Amino acid sequence: MAKKEQNTELVEQFRTKAELVSATVKDMSGMDEALQYVVELCDSKDACQLLLSGCGENLSDGAEGLCETIAQKTICAPELPKAQYGKLKKLADEKGFNCIDKGMRENLGGIDIGVTRINHGIAETGSLVLESCREEVRIATMLAEIHVAILKKSDIFPDAFAVQDYLKKEMKKDADYHAFITGASRTADIERVLALGVHGPLELHILLLEG
Repeated sequence: MAKKEQNTELVEQFRTKAELVSATVKDMSGMDEALQYVVELCDSKDACQLLLSGCGENLSDGAEGLCETIAQKTICAPELPKAQYGKLKKLADEKGFNCIDKGMRENLGGIDIGVTRINHGIAETGSLVLESCREEVRIATMLAEIHVAILKKSDIFPDAFAVQDYLKKEMKKDADYHAFITGASRTADIERVLALGVHGPLELHILLLEG
């Protein structure tokens, strides 16, 4: 019981800290509800509208194809297990959305939602720890307008020190790349005015699963 209560406290601390940096945190009953949330979120937003200079001019076939990608909503989920990706793609197909798990470089004209499974959460700062060795994952989390991060409550740790054993093990691999994500992308470099989405997604949605 004590362990369960402690975990509940960590979850609530994580939620509070994540919301303070503009993340949206939602409890999900399971993966099916999380996938449905992704599709409904995509349905509620306008299609990604990257401002591509030169569209409408005489372009190469490749460039024209890139301009055309802004017309259809795209969900990318490069690391979902095959069965879960299949469910997501079926839901997306029913809405007429493009759903991909690879080929992110061919969709740089506009990715509406990037979906990832998160390795760990840090309650102290509301941060996410994401193994990002694959380029597809890095593109999905950097170029999507909205990042949807799926995290198990049991994978939330008190602070960064608590995940050091995990990180030490991962760093022994030949190639390792982990991202620490805290809230939506933001900067105040331009005249000290806070702007979201300059270096990454405009929004971060964290879906918390039991287990």
